[in-house]
Amino acid sequence: MEAMTFPRYSPDDIISYLRSHILEGAEARNLVKSDVFGNPKLEVLHMIYLRILQKMCGIRVEHAYMMPLNVDIMYPQIYEGFLPVCNLYIHMERLLPMCRINDFQIADVLNPKTKRTVRFLSGILNFVNFSEFRREAYLELQQSYKLAMEKKQHLEAVNREATLKLEKLNTIPAEHEAEIKQLTESIRELEQQLRQDYRRKQTALQEETFQKKADIAERNQKLNECKVSLAALKEEQEQLKSKIVESPEEWKSYNEMMKEKIKKLKKEKQEATEEYERYRDLVDVLPSCQVELQLYQKKMEIQGENVERLSSVLSEIRNLEDQLESSQVELKKANTDEMSLKRVVTAKREKLATAEIQLQKMHEDIELHKSAVLEHFNKVQEKRGAVCDKVMAIRKEIKQKKDQIEQLKEDAEETAKKAKEIHLNLKAVVDKCHESLLKAVKASAASRPEKIDEIREGLFSIQSSLNDS
Repeated sequence: MEAMTFPRYSPDDIISYLRSHILEGAEARNLVKSDVFGNPKLEVLHMIYLRILQKMCGIRVEHAYMMPLNVDIMYPQIYEGFLPVCNLYIHMERLLPMCRINDFQIADVLNPKTKRTVRFLSGILNFVNFSEFRREAYLELQQSYKLAMEKKQHLEAVNREATLKLEKLNTIPAEHEAEIKQLTESIRELEQQLRQDYRRKQTALQEETFQKKADIAERNQKLNECKVSLAALKEEQEQLKSKIVESPEEWKSYNEMMKEKIKKLKKEKQEATEEYERYRDLVDVLPSCQVELQLYQKKMEIQGENVERLSSVLSEIRNLEDQLESSQVELKKANTDEMSLKRVVTAKREKLATAEIQLQKMHEDIELHKSAVLEHFNKVQEKRGAVCDKVMAIRKEIKQKKDQIEQLKEDAEETAKKAKEIHLNLKAVVDKCHESLLKAVKASAASRPEKIDEIREGLFSIQSSLNDS
């Protein structure tokens, strides 16, 4: 995060953005590039910072001119001129670290530099753009959440309506319970009767068909035996024809015996055909029995459907009974929950009563504190008035002193002029003295060797006189 930077905007882009997004009305129309950059106007720059704080932090204009009440200041009127700048610096110092700017100083408010102002405004504009983008994303998320909650509420309402409809469909009214019981009993009786009739007729038909099949098998066996015996007799007849040597009487007796056998076989064949015709009549009767069986089968299918319906009704009744039991259990739980909730509500009411008493006490304390603060404020105002009077007197004295200082300055200027004239006069005199001194020095320098010779002669004379003495 500390390695992240923000784009540096040009002064023209900053001015256009401030006009379109930060400032409004006459402030935006009257804003010029020279008011912020180059030789900036402090009041315009402070106004821009204040509008940014209003937009981003919700700070009102009056907050910049408010003195904190928790600080005891002897002469608050002294701070009135510096208070807006100080409050602006405090709020900007809180805002700019969020814009990745950590070197904001009070000098940037009192004596701003162009490069630092461009960097500060670039960071602020970047943060404003970021906050607006995130605000739009948050509003979209909030809108989607609101729509999802509305959809959820709608689905819950639809679900409740569907559960109520299901309960109405599943519940059997008390008026129709007796009819449903009678119908179930009659359906059971009909099922039992139909099953008994079906089983009885089915067993009778099976016995008849079994007997008919046995008779047909016996008849077929007899017919086969007769066919075999006829074939054997024909073979014997052919064999006997080849071996006939006997008398005609024996042949006659044999023919009569064979005729009797043929008659018996014809009788048995006739009886078999009669049995076959009787069985065929029975087979012709079978389709009507099959139709009846199909009708019985359809009735059994209908009965099975009725049984299934009855079983579904019974299962629904069991489900309803289970639901009734569960609802009774839930009612018991709800009753217990209601009792516990009532207890909780009573406890909360007691807590609310105590809280209301405490709130009343707090309101009384706040009112007492307000009255004390108002009294203190009135005293401060009185002191402020007295101090204002003193300040006015001091200002008058300062004005008098300033007038005296101006008068003294004028006197000093006059004395300085006089001193200058005297200095010029003295300088001229000194120059003359210097010239006379130079002349005297030159004259003394010219007469110096003569005087030295005279002194030397005087010294020699003195020495000679001393030596003589």
